[in-house]
Amino acid sequence: MNNLHVVSANWLHEHLHAPQVVVVDCRFSLMDIELGRKQYQENHIEGAYYLDLNLDLSSPVQKHCGRHPLPDLDKLAEKLSQIGVNSGKTMVVAYDDSRLGFAARLWWLLHYMGHERVAVLDGGFAGWQAQNYGTSSAVPSVRDGKFDPNMQTNLVVDIETVKSRKDLPEVVLIDSREGDRYRGEREPIDPIAGHIEGAVNYPWMEVTNEQGFVIDNQGDRWQEVKNAQEAIVYCGSGVTACVNLLSLKLAGIETGKLYAGSWSDWCSYLV
Repeated sequence: MNNLHVVSANWLHEHLHAPQVVVVDCRFSLMDIELGRKQYQENHIEGAYYLDLNLDLSSPVQKHCGRHPLPDLDKLAEKLSQIGVNSGKTMVVAYDDSRLGFAARLWWLLHYMGHERVAVLDGGFAGWQAQNYGTSSAVPSVRDGKFDPNMQTNLVVDIETVKSRKDLPEVVLIDSREGDRYRGEREPIDPIAGHIEGAVNYPWMEVTNEQGFVIDNQGDRWQEVKNAQEAIVYCGSGVTACVNLLSLKLAGIETGKLYAGSWSDWCSYLV
């Protein structure tokens, strides 16, 4: 059970009631910020707790630091304790219905906080339902866990670090957004289109198929990256970049770091 990064619906079904397994529903919609919570309240994997991208997995937006700044980690640690997560012991399984786009944020945050026993659910909620596994509308009660963060500060970089390191030959800067946003042909959210100079494009949605299942042989994606000493990954706001960080991990590449503010932070200094 240790250090699984992706688990199947079958695996989770077999381990669902294990005392040291906690399931977290991360469903969210950037277009309708209440939708994920509503979906959770209507139907979720039995025993799953809900963590909200905006309220739990991010902190309030300011002028800089991007559209989804990293959360207050003391508050998140307290929340994790309340849902029964014990540091270094509990296996956390995160799921969504967005091709890991939000579940991977929790996966990365837990690694950042020093907790490696965390996985995403392959195929997400739809994959679970497709197996006819049980769901529930009941919200589980608070549990008695003890989560003490052990911060891995080397996993995150800020804008000054990106500026100083992005052009070094041993560093690769990875833009995780869709190709048309990377190329500046379309920008639906941020005030400026384009990408950070020198970045290469690896769209995060290429990690999974359309049903949200992780594609085999993730190492094949990263042939031109695997020898870099440092892979700095960003997206629009530091959320879906975590899917690429998961992909790097699956490929056995341990050099991935998150530019947490991402393009929304970068371009906030350009307007």
